[in-house]
Amino acid sequence: MPRPSAAVYRRRRLAVLLALILVVAVIGIAVWLLIARPWATAGESPAPTSSASTTATAPPVTGSPTPDVTPTAPATPAIVACEAKDIEVTAVTDADSYAAGVNPQLSISLTNKGATDCTMDVGSSTQVFTVSSGADVWWRSTDCQENPSSMIATLTAGSTVVSKQPVTWDRTRSSVETCAQENRQRAPGGGASYHVAVSIGGFPSTGTAQFLLY
Repeated sequence: MPRPSAAVYRRRRLAVLLALILVVAVIGIAVWLLIARPWATAGESPAPTSSASTTATAPPVTGSPTPDVTPTAPATPAIVACEAKDIEVTAVTDADSYAAGVNPQLSISLTNKGATDCTMDVGSSTQVFTVSSGADVWWRSTDCQENPSSMIATLTAGSTVVSKQPVTWDRTRSSVETCAQENRQRAPGGGASYHVAVSIGGFPSTGTAQFLLY
């Protein structure tokens, strides 16, 4: 048999190539139809695949939310000023009698008889010491007082405190006119009796403290 010409070989190869192209096209169209599903009706969703994952959603919250309220501690009552009915003021001396040349040291005792703590001014500006012999007033601490000061203190309920720094009486007669004099009249000794009364913060002592001068 005579051998086919080159043209015949080219036509055969072209036919085979066209057939392969047609087969690939048909397969591609079939795959697209399976994926796109152009025939599906509106609103129809594709079935979930086995690899799809579902996420659980929390149920809606009903009712009113609980308010985030932080409890507060009850306020501490403020300490109020002392009242006269609760404060007991007493004059205090460092001795009952004093030898010649020894000066009396005078102090104040404060007792809070109330059921609650209270505050008062216990500074030197509110303190008054008065020394008398009978009806004769010999000395007042305010006559020649220098640099008086205020000091607010809290007195605990049921407690008693005594002034730390006593006031010294120099055994002379005082007056605002004779503060600078060095030869002021001296109080008689020899066993003479004197009494000291005190007042602090506007509260006077209920009595006096007696002492003797020699």
